[in-house]
Amino acid sequence: MKTFFIKSLGCKQNQLEGQIISNELVSFGYKNISDIKNADIYILNSCSVTSHTDSQVSYLLKQAKRTNPKIKTILTGCVAQTYKQHNSFDYSNIDLILGNSEKMNIKEYIEKLFSNDENFFVQDIFAIKNFENKFLLNPTSTRVSIKIQDGCNNRCSYCIIPYARGNSRSNSVENILKQIELISNKGIKEIVLTGIHIGQWGLEFNKNLLDLLKEIEKTLIPRYRLGSLYINEINDEMIEFLSKSKKFCPHFHLSLQSLCDKTLKAMNRKYTSDEALKTIEKLHKNFNLPFLGCDIIVGFPNESDEDFNETYENLKKAKMSQIHCFPYSKREKTPAYYMENQIQDSIKTTRCHLVMDLSNKLHKEFLKKNKNTSAEILIERKSKKTGLYCATTRNYIKIHFKDENNNLRHSLKTVNLTDYELM
Repeated sequence: MKTFFIKSLGCKQNQLEGQIISNELVSFGYKNISDIKNADIYILNSCSVTSHTDSQVSYLLKQAKRTNPKIKTILTGCVAQTYKQHNSFDYSNIDLILGNSEKMNIKEYIEKLFSNDENFFVQDIFAIKNFENKFLLNPTSTRVSIKIQDGCNNRCSYCIIPYARGNSRSNSVENILKQIELISNKGIKEIVLTGIHIGQWGLEFNKNLLDLLKEIEKTLIPRYRLGSLYINEINDEMIEFLSKSKKFCPHFHLSLQSLCDKTLKAMNRKYTSDEALKTIEKLHKNFNLPFLGCDIIVGFPNESDEDFNETYENLKKAKMSQIHCFPYSKREKTPAYYMENQIQDSIKTTRCHLVMDLSNKLHKEFLKKNKNTSAEILIERKSKKTGLYCATTRNYIKIHFKDENNNLRHSLKTVNLTDYELM
């Protein structure tokens, strides 16, 4: 029996794919172990969204070989897929390289690895037209991710992800509903719809995300949550439908990146700051205390102090619940890589700290608004260390509480949030 150690970096989709890889290998007789020193195989399911993640990948592979010189290392995921965009990447500690498509059939390539055959398998991701429907048969988490889509048709000037994931490809309604049925039958109470760009689901079928949500409403799952959405893909019809839903969790994570028109145009985003603010205002108006999170990139090429301040002030106007802030990261072969007036790292860091401080303030205000309300919670797990349960409200607030009953996991309960510390 061969043993393996797997580590997945990056987005929820990559994490889900790592779990699928692990479960599939176990089904073929491999053993998943937690000690890399005793593993035969090290699988690094990589992320390439920033230059920092590239450095992390290189370090982890080197560390694996140092810890266990006999281990066979497999690099897969987005760094492996975009190897042509990484001219300076060190491949000396890698025994097998698999692209994002190949990793979903990893067993056959591991067999090649141990037979000393070719060790490099990365096909043209843009040649892949169909969605590969693989999913977790035995999920262990309380909130289960369902991959509904892969790839992205947008070409934002800073982003390497389309070159790692290809063009948008959608899972079928039938496959998605079947997964939800299997999950519901296992007692799961909440699903999270994930993908690289879920707002592009259904383009191949002349359908849209709302068509899928209408079908999910008919299933037995009590709660569903959406992954990251582009702001211009949330229209009035979707808002009206979701605001009336008894299953939808009012939690929106918005891929904004900036709220300055000049920067948005340079990024090749297809909306204006005013359009974004108007949609955010509608979300506040139509949902009761919705959690509104977003991603913001600071220090994009040619972003002046005035441009940054415009984004900063608009974020305050938007009254977000939480902001994820990233300093702009140069990605080779993307248009932004060649733009003039690249911003100094020290300026990026200062701007990032300002946005994160704002995020902390806005999040405290959001929690304060929720403090004296009642909410339905999904009880997720009990910590062996503290003895406390962790639970999540529909609008994505975390609470911890003590209960002597050890069988509350997966259960739904309505509570008064006044009695709990909100996180």
